[in-house]
Amino acid sequence: MSDTCTVITNPLSGSFSPRKLSGVVDFLVRQGLSPELRQVNSPESAAGCAQAACRNHRNPLIIVGAGDGTINAVVNGLTPGSATLAVIPFGTSNVLCRELGIMSTEQALEKIAAGTSRNLCVGSIEKGETKQTFLLMAGIGLDGRVVKEVKTAEKRRFKKGAYLLSALRVLRSWDTERFEIISGSRIIDCHSVIICNGEKYGGNFLFAPGASLFEPEFRVVCIQDATRLGYLKALPGLFQGKGLSGAGILTFPASEIEIRGLKPLQADGDYYFDAPVRIRAIPDFVKIIV
Repeated sequence: MSDTCTVITNPLSGSFSPRKLSGVVDFLVRQGLSPELRQVNSPESAAGCAQAACRNHRNPLIIVGAGDGTINAVVNGLTPGSATLAVIPFGTSNVLCRELGIMSTEQALEKIAAGTSRNLCVGSIEKGETKQTFLLMAGIGLDGRVVKEVKTAEKRRFKKGAYLLSALRVLRSWDTERFEIISGSRIIDCHSVIICNGEKYGGNFLFAPGASLFEPEFRVVCIQDATRLGYLKALPGLFQGKGLSGAGILTFPASEIEIRGLKPLQADGDYYFDAPVRIRAIPDFVKIIV
């Protein structure tokens, strides 16, 4: 591990504080590291910091103290196969940290000190010449529309509650239009699809049992029932820790999927653009401290 590390933080992250950041920097110095601190406030600046770290250091160690959105932006700025990534839960939901079993700043720092890493698989979303990388999941359909219609002012004020407010608005103006997904030789008609690179959704809910950040394929959860009632019937398994299940739910593994149809797409909690898109698993994209 290099003595120099880049520490990227976002002061707008849900649980960020200057005191926490100061504690992180002090810990890293005690471990013999030389942290280069970078504060960001947009996806573009976070990706730019990651690009600079990869350009200026061979096999850089990049530590991100922020939420899932900033971590996603950092990953989008990495040179594939070159960096080691560590994450500290300074966000609101901290879904990636929960997937890794990192529940506190102290746990994150202990793992950084130990230095154990694994190769992380990510997802690549391709729309024409545009490519975006995601870590946890991509949702097309209802999930994408809810994220797309989150209001910035509500997100700043209510944090995760803003997604609930958006969901209530989407429920009132329900869209029954369907679309197709293609996986290998299969063509599947559905109303929504969640392409999962990890098991959890929203930080707490076991959504796709068997999905793994370290395996070169996704768990695809396809919701075929286009009614409000169909969605409600699928929720008990989610609350019981069994994942989304029931009639109208189709789950299968895949490493490449094509989405046909004009539907909004969210990835790692941020709206990207509308389908159609192609999504591929990219193994060994980055090493991550575990």
